[in-house]
Amino acid sequence: MLSQSQNHSISPNIALIALSIIWGINFSVLKVVLTEIDPLALNALRFPLAAVTLLIILRCRGPIPLPQKHHWAQIVVLGLLCNLVYQILFIFGIDATLAGNASLVLATTPIWTIVLSTVLFQKQHTITTWIAVLAGLGGMVLVISGGSSTTNFSDGLFQGDLILVAAAITWALYTVGAQDMIIRYGALSVTSWTLWIGTIGLVLAGLPSLVKIDFRMISLMAWAGVFYAGTFSIAIAYLLWNYGLEHIGTARTATFSNLVPVVALITAAIWLNEETTVSQILGAIIITGGVWLARSKKSDSDYL
Repeated sequence: MLSQSQNHSISPNIALIALSIIWGINFSVLKVVLTEIDPLALNALRFPLAAVTLLIILRCRGPIPLPQKHHWAQIVVLGLLCNLVYQILFIFGIDATLAGNASLVLATTPIWTIVLSTVLFQKQHTITTWIAVLAGLGGMVLVISGGSSTTNFSDGLFQGDLILVAAAITWALYTVGAQDMIIRYGALSVTSWTLWIGTIGLVLAGLPSLVKIDFRMISLMAWAGVFYAGTFSIAIAYLLWNYGLEHIGTARTATFSNLVPVVALITAAIWLNEETTVSQILGAIIITGGVWLARSKKSDSDYL
Protein backbone atom coordinates (compact mmCIF):
# COMPACT_ATOMS: atom_id res chain seq x y z
CA MET A 1 0.00 0.00 0.00
CA LEU A 2 1.07 3.59 -0.59
CA SER A 3 1.92 5.67 2.43
CA GLN A 4 -0.24 8.66 3.33
CA SER A 5 2.36 11.10 1.96
CA GLN A 6 2.54 9.15 -1.30
CA ASN A 7 -1.23 9.28 -1.63
CA HIS A 8 -1.10 13.05 -1.21
CA SER A 9 1.75 13.48 -3.71
CA ILE A 10 -0.10 11.98 -6.71
CA SER A 11 -3.24 14.12 -6.84
CA PRO A 12 -1.47 17.48 -6.28
CA ASN A 13 0.95 16.72 -9.11
CA ILE A 14 -1.92 16.06 -11.51
CA ALA A 15 -3.70 19.20 -10.28
CA LEU A 16 -0.62 21.35 -10.88
CA ILE A 17 -0.04 19.94 -14.35
CA ALA A 18 -3.66 20.86 -15.11
CA LEU A 19 -2.97 24.32 -13.69
CA SER A 20 0.06 24.79 -15.95
CA ILE A 21 -2.03 23.82 -18.97
CA ILE A 22 -4.84 26.22 -17.96
CA TRP A 23 -2.43 29.13 -17.52
CA GLY A 24 -0.45 28.30 -20.66
CA ILE A 25 -3.56 28.21 -22.86
CA ASN A 26 -4.88 31.40 -21.25
CA PHE A 27 -2.34 33.61 -23.05
CA SER A 28 -3.74 32.61 -26.45
CA VAL A 29 -7.33 32.80 -25.18
CA LEU A 30 -6.78 36.41 -24.11
CA LYS A 31 -5.18 37.33 -27.42
CA VAL A 32 -8.28 36.05 -29.23
CA VAL A 33 -10.74 37.82 -26.91
CA LEU A 34 -8.80 41.09 -27.10
CA THR A 35 -9.50 41.28 -30.83
CA GLU A 36 -13.16 41.96 -29.91
CA ILE A 37 -13.13 43.40 -26.39
CA ASP A 38 -11.15 46.35 -25.02
CA PRO A 39 -8.52 45.37 -22.37
CA LEU A 40 -10.13 47.28 -19.50
CA ALA A 41 -13.58 46.00 -20.45
CA LEU A 42 -12.25 42.45 -20.54
CA ASN A 43 -10.89 42.76 -17.00
CA ALA A 44 -14.21 44.22 -15.86
CA LEU A 45 -16.00 41.15 -17.27
CA ARG A 46 -13.71 38.31 -16.28
CA PHE A 47 -12.88 39.35 -12.72
CA PRO A 48 -16.44 39.54 -11.36
CA LEU A 49 -16.97 36.10 -12.88
CA ALA A 50 -13.83 34.85 -11.12
CA ALA A 51 -14.80 36.50 -7.84
CA VAL A 52 -18.29 34.98 -7.84
CA THR A 53 -16.97 31.52 -8.82
CA LEU A 54 -14.37 31.58 -6.06
CA LEU A 55 -16.90 32.82 -3.51
CA ILE A 56 -19.33 29.99 -4.35
CA ILE A 57 -16.62 27.33 -4.17
CA LEU A 58 -15.23 28.60 -0.87
CA ARG A 59 -18.71 29.01 0.63
CA CYS A 60 -19.49 25.38 -0.20
CA ARG A 61 -16.37 24.38 1.74
CA GLY A 62 -17.47 26.19 4.89
CA PRO A 63 -17.41 29.63 6.54
CA ILE A 64 -15.16 32.19 4.87
CA PRO A 65 -12.71 33.75 7.35
CA LEU A 66 -12.05 37.49 7.53
CA PRO A 67 -8.81 39.29 8.45
CA GLN A 68 -8.48 41.13 11.74
CA LYS A 69 -9.48 44.78 11.48
CA HIS A 70 -5.95 46.13 11.97
CA HIS A 71 -4.89 44.17 8.85
CA TRP A 72 -7.63 45.48 6.57
CA ALA A 73 -5.58 48.39 5.26
CA GLN A 74 -2.69 46.11 4.29
CA ILE A 75 -5.04 43.66 2.59
CA VAL A 76 -6.64 46.51 0.60
CA VAL A 77 -3.23 47.77 -0.57
CA LEU A 78 -2.18 44.25 -1.55
CA GLY A 79 -5.47 43.71 -3.39
CA LEU A 80 -5.08 46.91 -5.38
CA LEU A 81 -1.47 46.06 -6.19
CA CYS A 82 -1.91 42.49 -7.40
CA ASN A 83 -5.41 42.60 -8.86
CA LEU A 84 -5.67 46.18 -10.13
CA VAL A 85 -2.21 47.51 -10.99
CA TYR A 86 -0.85 44.12 -12.03
CA GLN A 87 -3.90 43.10 -14.04
CA ILE A 88 -4.04 46.40 -15.92
CA LEU A 89 -0.36 46.07 -16.84
CA PHE A 90 -0.87 42.40 -17.71
CA ILE A 91 -3.85 42.87 -20.01
CA PHE A 92 -2.37 45.87 -21.87
CA GLY A 93 0.98 44.10 -22.15
CA ILE A 94 -0.43 40.90 -23.62
CA ASP A 95 -2.61 42.95 -25.97
CA ALA A 96 0.50 44.60 -27.40
CA THR A 97 2.87 41.63 -27.68
CA LEU A 98 2.94 37.95 -28.58
CA ALA A 99 1.34 35.32 -26.35
CA GLY A 100 4.64 33.43 -26.24
CA ASN A 101 6.61 36.52 -25.28
CA ALA A 102 4.12 37.34 -22.54
CA SER A 103 4.45 33.93 -20.93
CA LEU A 104 8.24 34.05 -20.98
CA VAL A 105 8.56 37.58 -19.61
CA LEU A 106 6.15 36.77 -16.76
CA ALA A 107 8.14 33.62 -16.03
CA THR A 108 10.86 35.92 -14.65
CA THR A 109 8.65 36.92 -11.70
CA PRO A 110 10.56 34.71 -9.20
CA ILE A 111 13.78 36.43 -10.29
CA TRP A 112 12.32 39.88 -9.58
CA THR A 113 11.08 38.55 -6.24
CA ILE A 114 14.64 37.77 -5.21
CA VAL A 115 15.82 41.22 -6.27
CA LEU A 116 13.03 42.99 -4.36
CA SER A 117 13.53 40.90 -1.23
CA THR A 118 17.14 42.09 -1.24
CA VAL A 119 16.36 45.75 -1.93
CA LEU A 120 13.41 46.08 0.46
CA PHE A 121 14.37 43.72 3.28
CA GLN A 122 18.14 43.44 2.87
CA LYS A 123 17.78 39.67 2.59
CA GLN A 124 21.08 37.93 1.95
CA HIS A 125 21.35 35.44 -0.91
CA THR A 126 23.97 32.96 -2.04
CA ILE A 127 26.13 33.27 -5.14
CA THR A 128 24.01 30.50 -6.70
CA THR A 129 20.91 32.64 -6.27
CA TRP A 130 22.51 35.65 -7.94
CA ILE A 131 23.70 33.49 -10.84
CA ALA A 132 20.06 32.43 -11.20
CA VAL A 133 18.98 36.09 -11.22
CA LEU A 134 21.46 37.01 -13.94
CA ALA A 135 20.44 33.97 -16.01
CA GLY A 136 16.76 34.83 -15.73
CA LEU A 137 17.30 38.46 -16.70
CA GLY A 138 19.57 37.45 -19.58
CA GLY A 139 16.94 35.06 -20.90
CA MET A 140 14.33 37.80 -20.67
CA VAL A 141 16.51 40.16 -22.73
CA LEU A 142 16.79 37.47 -25.41
CA VAL A 143 13.02 37.07 -25.54
CA ILE A 144 12.33 40.80 -25.69
CA SER A 145 14.99 41.54 -28.30
CA GLY A 146 14.20 38.59 -30.57
CA GLY A 147 10.64 37.41 -29.92
CA SER A 148 9.73 37.80 -33.59
CA SER A 149 11.60 38.04 -36.86
CA THR A 150 10.03 41.48 -37.35
CA THR A 151 10.60 42.77 -33.82
CA ASN A 152 12.64 45.92 -33.29
CA PHE A 153 13.04 48.26 -30.35
CA SER A 154 10.50 50.79 -31.62
CA ASP A 155 7.51 48.59 -32.40
CA GLY A 156 4.48 47.62 -30.33
CA LEU A 157 5.86 44.20 -29.38
CA PHE A 158 8.79 45.75 -27.57
CA GLN A 159 6.51 48.19 -25.73
CA GLY A 160 4.19 45.32 -24.77
CA ASP A 161 7.14 43.32 -23.46
CA LEU A 162 8.27 46.26 -21.32
CA ILE A 163 4.75 46.63 -19.89
CA LEU A 164 4.88 42.94 -18.94
CA VAL A 165 8.25 43.45 -17.27
CA ALA A 166 6.53 46.07 -15.11
CA ALA A 167 3.74 43.55 -14.47
CA ALA A 168 6.22 40.89 -13.36
CA ILE A 169 7.91 43.37 -11.00
CA THR A 170 4.50 44.37 -9.62
CA TRP A 171 3.56 40.76 -8.89
CA ALA A 172 6.96 40.19 -7.28
CA LEU A 173 6.34 43.23 -5.07
CA TYR A 174 3.00 41.75 -4.03
CA THR A 175 4.64 38.39 -3.32
CA VAL A 176 7.21 39.95 -1.02
CA GLY A 177 4.71 42.29 0.64
CA ALA A 178 2.13 39.56 1.27
CA GLN A 179 4.47 37.14 3.05
CA ASP A 180 3.47 38.09 6.59
CA MET A 181 -0.25 37.99 5.76
CA ILE A 182 0.08 34.58 4.09
CA ILE A 183 1.97 33.17 7.07
CA ARG A 184 -0.74 34.47 9.42
CA TYR A 185 -3.91 33.65 7.44
CA GLY A 186 -2.89 31.19 4.72
CA ALA A 187 -2.40 31.65 1.00
CA LEU A 188 -5.96 30.86 -0.03
CA SER A 189 -7.56 33.38 2.33
CA VAL A 190 -5.20 36.19 1.34
CA THR A 191 -5.57 35.36 -2.35
CA SER A 192 -9.37 35.43 -2.06
CA TRP A 193 -9.53 38.72 -0.14
CA THR A 194 -7.16 40.48 -2.51
CA LEU A 195 -9.06 39.15 -5.54
CA TRP A 196 -12.38 40.54 -4.29
CA ILE A 197 -10.83 43.92 -3.49
CA GLY A 198 -9.09 44.13 -6.85
CA THR A 199 -12.28 43.16 -8.67
CA ILE A 200 -14.00 46.32 -7.40
CA GLY A 201 -11.20 48.48 -8.78
CA LEU A 202 -11.11 46.64 -12.12
CA VAL A 203 -14.86 47.00 -12.62
CA LEU A 204 -14.67 50.74 -11.89
CA ALA A 205 -11.69 51.13 -14.24
CA GLY A 206 -13.49 49.21 -16.98
CA LEU A 207 -16.92 50.86 -16.75
CA PRO A 208 -16.22 53.59 -19.37
CA SER A 209 -15.14 50.89 -21.83
CA LEU A 210 -18.04 48.59 -20.97
CA VAL A 211 -20.72 51.18 -21.72
CA LYS A 212 -19.33 51.65 -25.24
CA ILE A 213 -19.55 47.95 -26.14
CA ASP A 214 -22.27 46.62 -28.43
CA PHE A 215 -22.57 43.23 -26.74
CA ARG A 216 -24.58 41.88 -29.69
CA MET A 217 -21.44 42.12 -31.82
CA ILE A 218 -19.31 39.94 -29.53
CA SER A 219 -18.89 36.42 -30.89
CA LEU A 220 -19.61 33.20 -29.01
CA MET A 221 -15.90 32.41 -29.16
CA ALA A 222 -15.09 35.67 -27.36
CA TRP A 223 -17.71 35.00 -24.66
CA ALA A 224 -16.28 31.51 -24.20
CA GLY A 225 -12.86 33.13 -23.79
CA VAL A 226 -14.17 35.52 -21.14
CA PHE A 227 -15.67 32.56 -19.26
CA TYR A 228 -12.42 30.60 -19.52
CA ALA A 229 -10.26 33.56 -18.50
CA GLY A 230 -12.41 34.25 -15.44
CA THR A 231 -13.57 30.86 -14.22
CA PHE A 232 -10.63 28.64 -15.12
CA SER A 233 -7.51 30.81 -15.31
CA ILE A 234 -8.33 32.78 -12.15
CA ALA A 235 -10.83 31.11 -9.79
CA ILE A 236 -10.11 27.42 -10.40
CA ALA A 237 -6.41 28.09 -10.98
CA TYR A 238 -6.10 29.81 -7.58
CA LEU A 239 -7.68 26.78 -5.90
CA LEU A 240 -5.36 24.36 -7.72
CA TRP A 241 -2.32 26.46 -6.80
CA ASN A 242 -3.25 26.58 -3.14
CA TYR A 243 -4.06 22.86 -3.16
CA GLY A 244 -0.50 22.26 -4.32
CA LEU A 245 0.90 24.56 -1.62
CA GLU A 246 -1.07 22.67 1.03
CA HIS A 247 0.06 19.19 0.01
CA ILE A 248 3.56 19.43 -1.46
CA GLY A 249 4.89 22.82 -0.30
CA THR A 250 5.91 26.09 -1.88
CA ALA A 251 9.09 25.06 -3.71
CA ARG A 252 7.68 21.97 -5.41
CA THR A 253 4.44 23.74 -6.30
CA ALA A 254 6.27 26.72 -7.80
CA THR A 255 8.39 24.42 -9.96
CA PHE A 256 5.31 23.45 -11.97
CA SER A 257 4.98 27.05 -13.21
CA ASN A 258 8.02 26.34 -15.40
CA LEU A 259 5.65 24.34 -17.62
CA VAL A 260 3.47 27.38 -18.34
CA PRO A 261 5.71 29.03 -20.99
CA VAL A 262 6.12 25.68 -22.75
CA VAL A 263 2.35 25.22 -23.01
CA ALA A 264 1.93 28.88 -23.98
CA LEU A 265 4.47 28.71 -26.81
CA ILE A 266 3.00 25.48 -28.21
CA THR A 267 -0.56 26.80 -27.99
CA ALA A 268 0.32 30.13 -29.60
CA ALA A 269 2.17 28.39 -32.44
CA ILE A 270 -0.76 26.05 -33.18
CA TRP A 271 -3.70 28.38 -32.53
CA LEU A 272 -2.36 31.84 -33.38
CA ASN A 273 0.36 30.81 -35.86
CA GLU A 274 2.92 32.71 -33.82
CA GLU A 275 6.47 32.14 -34.99
CA THR A 276 8.72 30.51 -32.41
CA THR A 277 12.19 32.01 -32.87
CA VAL A 278 15.59 30.78 -31.81
CA SER A 279 15.83 33.70 -29.39
CA GLN A 280 12.57 32.67 -27.75
CA ILE A 281 13.70 29.07 -27.38
CA LEU A 282 17.08 30.08 -25.96
CA GLY A 283 15.42 32.63 -23.71
CA ALA A 284 12.92 30.04 -22.48
CA ILE A 285 15.71 27.58 -21.66
CA ILE A 286 17.77 30.21 -19.82
CA ILE A 287 14.79 31.62 -17.90
CA THR A 288 13.61 28.15 -16.90
CA GLY A 289 17.13 27.21 -15.84
CA GLY A 290 17.49 30.39 -13.82
CA VAL A 291 14.17 29.90 -12.04
CA TRP A 292 14.96 26.23 -11.37
CA LEU A 293 18.36 27.20 -9.96
CA ALA A 294 16.77 29.85 -7.75
CA ARG A 295 14.39 27.23 -6.36
CA SER A 296 17.01 24.52 -5.90
CA LYS A 297 18.37 23.39 -2.55
CA LYS A 298 21.41 25.58 -3.16
CA SER A 299 19.18 28.64 -3.12
CA ASP A 300 18.19 30.27 0.15
CA SER A 301 15.13 32.24 -1.01
CA ASP A 302 12.03 32.05 1.15
CA TYR A 303 9.91 33.84 -1.42
CA LEU A 304 9.80 31.22 -4.18
